[in-house]
Amino acid sequence: MDLLLEGGHLELVIRAAYEQGEWSCAEAAARELCRVGEHERARGVLEPFVAAGERSAVLAMAHTLIRCGRIDEALELARPDNTGPESDGACFDFVKLLAAAGRVDEAIDFLLPRLGGWWLTSTLVEITEGQDRDERVLELLDPLAESARHARGKARWNHPCSNAQELQALVLERSGRADEAIRILGEDVAAGRFLVQNTLTAYAELLLRHGHVEALRELGTGPRAGVALRYYARALEDAGRAEEAEQVLREFIDSAEHPDRFRWPLIELLARRSRLDEAVEVGRPTFDYHDACLLEGVIHLLQEAGRPEDALALLDERSTEFVEDHFSWLSSNRLWLLGEAGRYDEALEYAATLPADEYRLLETKAWLLADSGRVEEALALLRAGGTAHLSDLAEILATHGRAAEALAVLPMVAEQRAAKEAKTPVPTDDHGYALEPPC
Repeated sequence: MDLLLEGGHLELVIRAAYEQGEWSCAEAAARELCRVGEHERARGVLEPFVAAGERSAVLAMAHTLIRCGRIDEALELARPDNTGPESDGACFDFVKLLAAAGRVDEAIDFLLPRLGGWWLTSTLVEITEGQDRDERVLELLDPLAESARHARGKARWNHPCSNAQELQALVLERSGRADEAIRILGEDVAAGRFLVQNTLTAYAELLLRHGHVEALRELGTGPRAGVALRYYARALEDAGRAEEAEQVLREFIDSAEHPDRFRWPLIELLARRSRLDEAVEVGRPTFDYHDACLLEGVIHLLQEAGRPEDALALLDERSTEFVEDHFSWLSSNRLWLLGEAGRYDEALEYAATLPADEYRLLETKAWLLADSGRVEEALALLRAGGTAHLSDLAEILATHGRAAEALAVLPMVAEQRAAKEAKTPVPTDDHGYALEPPC
């Protein structure tokens, strides 16, 4: 749908929504109509799906009504029926809707009985940004942060709001109290009064944003170096001390018991400074690892720098054992890089040597054909592959300006449901697990 809209085929998508009852068409059309200010037409596209009880359609309609100024109607339409713990998703959607309508205080009041879990508490912080409600939010966060602060000492590892301390620091920071946020979160980190690594990461990022290089040095070169050293190095780089950052990272790589965790920050630093060949050499000792292998990240850096040939050379250097253990990954990346290098014929020849059941092999062949200008061959290949490949078929058609054909090949919702219902059900035991067929 996005490709069709980018190609200017809005009316075709609208017609498909009406005539074929396809929600993906309606959703995309309504979004585009709202973008160009045609809210009434957007409502008309959405109405049949709202009437059918489609939750995503109800939300889309509610947001459209808000844009029309019909706020009370929008809120009544989307208000969740069930307010139990299983309805967090519906509550999240409704709170976002309240915020979009400018009813921030109502959103906070709606959240009050539901605070305590990380998701909805994070939502509270998100919807109040820039709304002059930080003091109230801090009052609500304070007991949650205090509870999380002492949970570790009580061995409450499953604390439901383990992110409360970092949320508290975030709100303090955005309200102009960054020094207080750094002090409070720093004391918690120093004393080990936190539950999850994300809290330590949040503290390091906070120090980085405010240029506290010395505090990051203490954090990043001590026992928490595994998490925080990368932030100290980035702070040095941001302060114009890139050579010093590089030296610190290399020292840890040379001396640490587990040095490979420090290689990627150095690779990124070198890549930012256009020293990509040196970055490759930093990662090379890991390239044949089963774990902590940096090969994938490095070949992506090379490709992004316009050097797919060098990335292919790294694949060619891999050991026989590595190739055997990572055959599917290696083959898919080779096909991708050959395509990026414009070596389509070679890619197709290589694809012909791979097992027919290799993941997405047929689709990859089709895209290679299409990208090389052999569009009809690509389409024929996908059509012969059956319904499993219709999405790629439609996308290639849309990419090449054949919008009506792209819509025509997609199975509509009713057809998909009918096909699903027609499948023979798999017998299960009392616990819902599939029973083995008799010998």
